[in-house]
Amino acid sequence: MSKTLAKLAKTYLTCPNPQSHSVTFRYHPAFLTTLTILYFWLFPTLSANEALLNRARTTITDQELSTHIEVLADDSFEGREAGTRGGRAAAKYLLKFLERDLQPIVKNGGYVQSFNAGYRNLLGVIEGNDPELKNEYLLVGAHYDHVGYGNSRNSYGPFGQIHNGADDNASGVSALLEVMDAFATTGLSCKRSIIFAFWDGEEKGLLGSEHWAINPSIPLDQVKLAINVDMIGHLRNNRVEVYGARSMRGLRHMVTAANAGSELKLDYLWEINENSDHHSFHKRQIPVLMFHTGLHAFYHRPSDDAHLINAEGVQQVSNLLLNTLTVLGNEPSFDTFRPASRYEGPGDRSRFERPLAPGPTRLGLSWNAQQTENGLRVLRVRRGLPADLAKIRSGDILLELNGIRLDSSATMSQAMVSAPQDSVLLVQKQDSDRPEEVAVRLIGQPTRLGITWRADIAESKSVNLVRVVPHSPAARAGLQLNDRILEVNGERFKDSREFRDLVFDAPLPVTIVYERQGQMQSTVLEPSDFSTETTEADVPETDETQTDASEDATLTTTTEATGSSVIGSSEP
Repeated sequence: MSKTLAKLAKTYLTCPNPQSHSVTFRYHPAFLTTLTILYFWLFPTLSANEALLNRARTTITDQELSTHIEVLADDSFEGREAGTRGGRAAAKYLLKFLERDLQPIVKNGGYVQSFNAGYRNLLGVIEGNDPELKNEYLLVGAHYDHVGYGNSRNSYGPFGQIHNGADDNASGVSALLEVMDAFATTGLSCKRSIIFAFWDGEEKGLLGSEHWAINPSIPLDQVKLAINVDMIGHLRNNRVEVYGARSMRGLRHMVTAANAGSELKLDYLWEINENSDHHSFHKRQIPVLMFHTGLHAFYHRPSDDAHLINAEGVQQVSNLLLNTLTVLGNEPSFDTFRPASRYEGPGDRSRFERPLAPGPTRLGLSWNAQQTENGLRVLRVRRGLPADLAKIRSGDILLELNGIRLDSSATMSQAMVSAPQDSVLLVQKQDSDRPEEVAVRLIGQPTRLGITWRADIAESKSVNLVRVVPHSPAARAGLQLNDRILEVNGERFKDSREFRDLVFDAPLPVTIVYERQGQMQSTVLEPSDFSTETTEADVPETDETQTDASEDATLTTTTEATGSSVIGSSEP
């Protein structure tokens, strides 16, 4: 068997984002089928559904997305205003794809839910494959209407010209069409059923989603989560705004898992505004998500045209949508709606993510960071702190700490983090011919990891870092403020206290899996030359609580080591 062919088969069926791979999968369908069979023969451990998902990702192309956007944003649709001939023409274009890819779900046995003066919601369903969970639904929607020719109430001008709405929201509609096609052409399915909805009248006040929420095709309590895709056509710096992740406990972690292998950076915003169709469901206590790539200068103007769309960015967000649906669609169980999400906003996020102040210095001196070849020359000694009490003075040269040569500023900084409280410095004093050993009692206990964290009630199975001690094992491993730790040495935890037990008991090195901007990463915390293993009793816990107006927003801060910050090359 050709090694090249085997490698191609594995790449085709396992690459999380095949379109970004060096191999371009645009072969004849028969050849792709052969690759599928070949992979199962060579790598039988891969589940059939996982292989279908990886294959489904390859069906979402920027060319097909661009085609949908160009059609819907063409002048012939006259801005797709709800109830106009342009809006009806857009609905007719979409309907043929629903009839091809989905089963009907509207109560009359079709795909069209008419309301008001000629407005039309379009809906279809992919039935779940689990006998029980198929009666639970994910609802994913995008509004297809826009503002027509624009007026003073819905446009930033100029008025009276066709507003094509390429980003708002032909981009989101195209994503739904491609994801529908990915499910249909590969046979991919989930345990839960998925309703695809194309809302009309959003620009007139969320009319379509509100009408369906009042007149649902299924009992509304069977909708476990609603996803809204609105304006995803201007991806910049790979940043995607994600709203609603705090409307259900654990939802952020599930979306992050769906983003694995992607270059997208997810900005999980805490506020949920009344500005798009997700609000029709959030106010009815249904958990929601919204994907959005941000506002821009063309918003609600005639200049929102197809040639300005970042088609590759739409493709990336479409793959995120596909992955999110499969993760959520196969999740064994969901938590309930989190009421506190109705009140949270940017201020709450800012308070939660606010870093803690550095701890006190351990030694109390500063040194010349530029001249370190023959030791570290002391520049300043702070009165009453350990260096002063040990009679170290400005101009003295620090040669060793606990037998380890101090040949760089970084070495000294690491020493001040990790050295035991009772330590010995080798010092060349100005008034002596020989170096002498000087005993010092450092302030506080040594820092083993160098992190302080805060628990998030909406994501109890992670902890958010609010302090990373410079030069500590955590800092050297690349951890940063507001990274969220998810695993320790391959073990997950249910809350902050369980995390504390894991990190206190684990000897260094420690492998950490964490989330940064919606991307899962891994790093290893290595001991320094100055490290000493400490027991839990050596690392006192400090609790600080903060509460906001919501009923469950108590936050707990656990400090690994009181007074464990490090002095720098010019210690204050």
